Amino acid sequence: MLSWVIVFFVFSIVAAIFGFGQLDGSFSYFGQILFYVFLILFFISLFFRGGKSRGGIS
Repeated sequence: MLSWVIVFFVFSIVAAIFGFGQLDGSFSYFGQILFYVFLILFFISLFFRGGKSRGGIS
């Protein structure tokens, strides 16, 4: 999901360079939404994992 944030960021930069103001704002907005969704899911996964190990060598 973080890769999609980077993709939308790059699209917004390219749109800003070529002067597509409306597209720049749209790509930037979707990139911000995906970034916050990524952060929320990341913290939820840290919270529910609770320090449990995945196995392996102890």
